[in-house]
This record gives sequence, C-alpha cells and structure tokens, in this order.
Amino acid sequence: MTETPVVRAATRADVPRMAATLAAAYPDYRWTSWALPEDGRAQRLSRWAELWGGLVPVLDGTAWVTDDVSAVAAWVAPDAGEPAADLQAVIDRDLPRVFGARQPVVAASERLGALGRPDAPHWWLTAVGTRPAGRHQGLGTAVLQPVLERCDAERVPAAATVYTSTVVRWLQRSGFAVTHATRTAVDHELPVWTMVRQPRRLAS
Repeated sequence: MTETPVVRAATRADVPRMAATLAAAYPDYRWTSWALPEDGRAQRLSRWAELWGGLVPVLDGTAWVTDDVSAVAAWVAPDAGEPAADLQAVIDRDLPRVFGARQPVVAASERLGALGRPDAPHWWLTAVGTRPAGRHQGLGTAVLQPVLERCDAERVPAAATVYTSTVVRWLQRSGFAVTHATRTAVDHELPVWTMVRQPRRLAS
C-alpha cells in the first residue's frame, strides 16, 4: 500500500531544492528546448526554476512541496499583486538572460495561451514537476491538492497552460479540461493548450 505523501507550504529555505527539482524535471519537456537557447541551457533552466518556480511563489505563499522537496507546484493566486520593487528589478534583469533571443516569442506564446483563461479570478499553475526518481508515485498530483481543495472550498477555478498531450491527460485526471488550443507564436512549433478546472461541489 502506497503511503500518502506529506505535502506542505514551501519556505524560503526550500528554494534551492525547489529549483533543483524543477531543473531535474524539465530537461526532457518540449517547452524547455523550444523556449531556452541551446547555449547555457542548463544554467538558464536553473535560473528560471529558481525565480519563477521557487522564489516568486514562495514569497507570495503560493508554492507547495512534498516534505523532501522531490515534487513542487507553484501557483499565482487570484489576488496576486505586483512583485516587490527589488524582486521586480531582479526579474527585469534576469528575464533576458534566461530566454535570450527567444524572449519575444515566449512572451507572445504565453499571451496566446492565456486566451482560454477564465474571466473570473482564478488560481494559475505556473510550474509543477517531480524529480525523475519520484515519478509515477502520485507526488505531482499530491502537490496540486492544497490549491485544488481550496478552489473547491472557495468556488474558484484553476487554470494552466501546457505544451504536451501527456500533461493534458495528466491534468485531466485532476479535473482540468481544455478550453483553448493553439500553437506557439511566430514559429508554430509547439501545440499550446489552456486548461481550466471548475470547482467541484463538496459533499454536504
């Protein structure tokens, strides 16, 4: 019998391990080779994971991890404000370093992927990943649950943009459905799916 993994809110001390987990999870994801230039790709991916999958959501209190940080889920909350000025300065500095010449295409594709997002306030899944050794044990699904349960309790949708049919099928098992399908901007190289999960009715 598989034990239910322990999931908790991520802390600032977890950020290095969160970045390492996401960097280990994403090398074979098609988005990575499409979005990040080949030169220094591993370093670019690590910095992306550290900022957008770790530091930003941790400071906002919107990241969850398994207790050993072998799985990570990072979200943007419905009421999220702008980053603090010092953090925004870091993002503005590092965004061109991470994406290089790909930055305009990545940004345009993100705008296309956002077309199927709900008009109402919703939780937005920005990163989720599991270390290769921990896959197929339900850890990725487990780290989604704190927000999905909150969505159900507060009657708020959740949404995500994904780039592979494998992730589409995986999120469908948690109640997400495709609301918009397109391809990446300019090059049309990757499919882009926007997925939304409507809150489930809780048992009375």
